[in-house]
Amino acid sequence: MMKKLNFLLGDWDLRYNVPKSTFSEAMIGSGTGTMKRMLDDKYVVFDYTALVGGQKGAAHGIFAWDEKAQIYRYWWFENSGAFQQATCKFINDDTLFMNWHDSLLIQTFRKTGKDKVVLRMENPDMQGNFMLILEVIFTRKELNR
Repeated sequence: MMKKLNFLLGDWDLRYNVPKSTFSEAMIGSGTGTMKRMLDDKYVVFDYTALVGGQKGAAHGIFAWDEKAQIYRYWWFENSGAFQQATCKFINDDTLFMNWHDSLLIQTFRKTGKDKVVLRMENPDMQGNFMLILEVIFTRKELNR
């Protein structure tokens, strides 16, 4: 089941766009990240560092397939000490949908090209429409540069 995450594997340049919302002021930023398989391909880990709005940050994420529940799970640990978990489902071969526990946040990883993925995090407004609170453009780093 972890092969479905292949489109996320590799080394990435990250470009952040944070629109003004109830969560934050508008900001932009950049960073780097790596997604790779671990422990006999049972997990995909995501490590990244970024500078967004003048603030440095780093995090570690872990994707796993829960055989018993028949669902993907994700755990996210930030260098600030924050952590969250999500359950995940593929909408199609190129789109992973994530439902963050203990919040109303939703997130998608969508492959938009051979070497490009777009992460979008959204939160519902009072009318039930989802508003963008974070967008990260992943561009695969070229090998041997």
